Amino acid sequence: MATIYDVSLLAGVSLATVSRVVNNTGKVSDKTRQKVHDAMAQLDYRPNTIAQSLASNRSNSVGVLVSQLDGPFYGPLMREIESVLRSANKHVIIAAGHSDAAQEKEAVEFLLSRGCDALIVDAEIVTNDYLRELCQGKTPVVLINRHVEGIADRCVHLDNLKGGLLASRHVLEFGHSRIAYISGPLFKLDARERLQGHKQALAEHGLAFDEALFFEGDFREEGGYEGMATLLDSGEPFSAVVCANDQMASGAIALCLERGLRVPEEISFVGFDDIPFPRYISPKLTTVSNPIQDMGHMAANWVLKEVYGQSDIEFNHKFEPQLVVRESVQRALG
Repeated sequence: MATIYDVSLLAGVSLATVSRVVNNTGKVSDKTRQKVHDAMAQLDYRPNTIAQSLASNRSNSVGVLVSQLDGPFYGPLMREIESVLRSANKHVIIAAGHSDAAQEKEAVEFLLSRGCDALIVDAEIVTNDYLRELCQGKTPVVLINRHVEGIADRCVHLDNLKGGLLASRHVLEFGHSRIAYISGPLFKLDARERLQGHKQALAEHGLAFDEALFFEGDFREEGGYEGMATLLDSGEPFSAVVCANDQMASGAIALCLERGLRVPEEISFVGFDDIPFPRYISPKLTTVSNPIQDMGHMAANWVLKEVYGQSDIEFNHKFEPQLVVRESVQRALG
């Protein structure tokens, strides 16, 4: 088996130069770098990552915990984190919590056991106390999609309450007063905060929150479809629907079209997240931005800055949502 010494001899360079090329550190000319890579290829040499880890006390790997592995929301998040870290010659290990406290804790323990240099954690169910305790451990942790008092400097999150406020204000400003609301599962903090924003918007216009116009969904298309069916079958009149995410809005609109209801002529819709596909349906969905890729980028930047010492990194903790106006809201009739 070839060694780093064999590579240095064949390439005609020092051990330190080979080390700089292998670890992508320090300045090495392109010509010299190519000589080292050619020698490595000729000798079929592969760096011993375990030995590197023991020598440097770094694994050059970052653990990432996400809620789910499917859907249009978490894919862009994971892709952005991986891209930023890969550009810095770091790798990610991904685990899923599946919106279950026990599985979230198990996933965290797995990532810690792999010797990750840091963790990026999107945890929905475990308590704030658990996360605060986790952040006191030896492995640096940054939270994404969640704000926790006491460790705010480690949190990258969206102002979900403001987002809910923007969505409902928009339909209210178009003259709608009977507004149905399809929420995400209320055990999730972002769903509760978006609902709180909806209620605040109603109160600003002197309107009371009506439980008869509320359905607790699941952040999936099926939940929006079921919620819309339940609301229509209730017989309660309403002219607009605010959905806590775009996936549920898509399911709700599909149900309306199946029943021959015109959108937005008969029912207006607003979603949340600004994921790609609602931009291309008809009508194009008015929604609230949730820059999950930017938040993933920032979480990765936090790791590069705080763990790997890249001092030129910019970092922002809190992201502000923006209303994205398209075609799915029309002025209320009458």
